[in-house]
Amino acid sequence: MGDFANFGGTDEENAEIKRLNAEVSLALLRDSYDRFLLKFPLLFGYWKKYADLEFNISGPESAEMIYERGCASITNSVDLWTEYCSFKMETTHTPHLVRELFDRAASHIGLDFLSHPFWDKYLEYETRQEAQDKIFAILNRVIHIPMHQYARYFERFRQMAHTRPLEELVSATELAQYRAEVEAEAAQFGMQKPELEIERDIRAKIDAFFYQIFQGTQTETNKRWTYEAEIKRPYFHVTELEHHQVINWRKYLDFEESEGNYQRIVFLYERCLVTCALYDEFWFRYARWMAAQEHKEEEVRIIYMRAATIFVPISRPGIRLQWAYFEEMTGRLDVARDIHAAILMKLPDCVEAVVSWANLQRRQSGLDAAIEVYKAQIDSPVVDIFTKAALVTEWASLLWKIKGSVEEARTAFAKNAEWYADSRHFWQKWLEFELEQPTSAEKETQVAERVKKVFAEMQSKSRLSPGVKQELGQVYLRELFGPPSVSLITKAKLSKEGSGIPELDEATRAKAERRFYNYYELHTDPDPDAQGPASFD
Repeated sequence: MGDFANFGGTDEENAEIKRLNAEVSLALLRDSYDRFLLKFPLLFGYWKKYADLEFNISGPESAEMIYERGCASITNSVDLWTEYCSFKMETTHTPHLVRELFDRAASHIGLDFLSHPFWDKYLEYETRQEAQDKIFAILNRVIHIPMHQYARYFERFRQMAHTRPLEELVSATELAQYRAEVEAEAAQFGMQKPELEIERDIRAKIDAFFYQIFQGTQTETNKRWTYEAEIKRPYFHVTELEHHQVINWRKYLDFEESEGNYQRIVFLYERCLVTCALYDEFWFRYARWMAAQEHKEEEVRIIYMRAATIFVPISRPGIRLQWAYFEEMTGRLDVARDIHAAILMKLPDCVEAVVSWANLQRRQSGLDAAIEVYKAQIDSPVVDIFTKAALVTEWASLLWKIKGSVEEARTAFAKNAEWYADSRHFWQKWLEFELEQPTSAEKETQVAERVKKVFAEMQSKSRLSPGVKQELGQVYLRELFGPPSVSLITKAKLSKEGSGIPELDEATRAKAERRFYNYYELHTDPDPDAQGPASFD
């Protein structure tokens, strides 16, 4: 049998080929991680695997770069920051560099309800360094944070407080105040206590002060415990959450907003948007809340950018349109226009985006600029004919409601009836237009004749199914003439045999008869009693 480990050359040539193959395989592996984590940056476990790979192949510097990238991508991951700090502890022998990393991590994850693994790691490092003053400082920081294991840290803090100098426990001003209180209490009884007794009494007062802090932390922890206990999936996953989980996040955010602590509210939103990253309702909510805070324009912009460029797919353009409205509001009109253009580059048939862009142009540059947007899309070869039909109706609406020209709007409908005869939306909007015109006793017959004419054109020109024609006729003729008008529909015999017009195929019919909705028409208030998986849409 052949030796497949060799390639038919000398040993040196074979070794070089193997080395090149290994380099190619490594490059492919890195590329796979990079592309995967670009799409799913919140999967912290894969950042850890990638860092381990780099450490084994290229050493600690390369691994540290991966940890930095990972922690920048998922800034509030307790697990990833703790792994990074642990890695730094083992590979760096310069204490101030390790402490800088721990401090940076604490600013990102220190408030997490389940951050105790991180704080334990931080305390472990300072214990190794035998830095009792720093251990005490960390504990003094932790006892103010509502978290799962708050009591354990307070007990350790309390024990250490008995052995630390008084100057380390409280500020000089507070210490002087406690001393004055102790001396005043002794003076009431005509006593002058020795220094040891004074120190003992001061420590008792300081202990009581810290116990009050503990009670406050306990109260704040208990307030959040109910919500935290309901969080069954605190990490990101591509599958849907259960409705009760989504409802719990809504209630938790309501609670934290009512408490009014800006730092804690931001931190909870960031936590929520790891678990609920694919639910755009929370991105909308975060941006809306942040916009209500003073001087937070850039923070709002970053929220929209993160949602639009990483997490919410282009198939759900609502968050991008809201971003465009925000940019328009802040005066960045070119950015707002570019956002609309980017949506239509991927979704050329998104009627809502076209209408939004046209309205932006109307607000900023006038009616003619808005019409130019509609013209460009109607003339585009990549836009579906039924989308164009919807855009014609929007164009006619502009002429009617903004320009105030009923005749121009009617002409727009009439001229395009031949091109868009198979669009349900086109006929529905034309009938609505005619029915909404002001009328009187003298004009009633004229209005009725116009509606009949539109309906007759639909019968003769459109290949819509008989059921759709009948539905449109029943709604609008009943509204105009009353219940007896239904007989007109029956007499019309809206069947394929009576019309003599060939039917549309199933795929085309589905497009022709679809309805166009705006984002807020489809996304109403959530059902508080919903069960099962909560759809991303």
